[in-house]
Amino acid sequence: MHAAAVEQIGSWILQGRLLPGEALPNADGSKDTLGISRSVLRDAIKVLAGKGLVESRPKTGTRVRPRSEWNFLDPDVLSWRYSGAVNHEDVKALFELRRAIEPMSAALAAQRATPEQLAELNDALAEMEAFGDDGERFAEPDLIFHQTILRMTGNELIGSLAALIQTALVMSFRLSNDNPTGQRPSLPLHREVAERIAAGDGQGAQQALLVLLDHAEDDVRRAVESRNQRRKSQEPKT
Repeated sequence: MHAAAVEQIGSWILQGRLLPGEALPNADGSKDTLGISRSVLRDAIKVLAGKGLVESRPKTGTRVRPRSEWNFLDPDVLSWRYSGAVNHEDVKALFELRRAIEPMSAALAAQRATPEQLAELNDALAEMEAFGDDGERFAEPDLIFHQTILRMTGNELIGSLAALIQTALVMSFRLSNDNPTGQRPSLPLHREVAERIAAGDGQGAQQALLVLLDHAEDDVRRAVESRNQRRKSQEPKT
């Protein structure tokens, strides 16, 4: 029960319905606002506090913390940020995050990948090729492809970022799921990444993944612009 409350309150904070410094509903009023009990609200607040979103103090209650203190590297926080309206600055931030992690991971993967990991990467690529025209079925092997590259680094710290990259990828898919060309145009770019890694070409793998991310960002930007234009055209005229 408290997981649903965490998601609802977290989404309200990230989407601006609850602003920094604003008080959360107290336990007495929570039933009218959230439909939850005091104990569920307390548990939700503990989780949200761990994500840097809220803080509780005597006499002042629980309030939203300043945006600069939010943990945007938390997968839930990242997901809530991109679940509402998105602009080009949001897209830019998402892909800057991916560029900071994935290309260097590909370079390390080219040096350290095991035969078993290379086979897993190729299996994921084969599934992506089979589902290139089906965005929903394409998403899972694409996620495996990118997470496998992180594991190939052999670096536990980088490997622990897999959940973060998963969230970033899912957000990318959600933002570009109405791309009329589907995902097939990205397949040669993914294959180039896999081939550079298999060849032990770290610099080539790094560059190939940068090109792949450039292509993905362009797709997401076009989809976001199209979606925002549709939303604007549907707004009631005054």
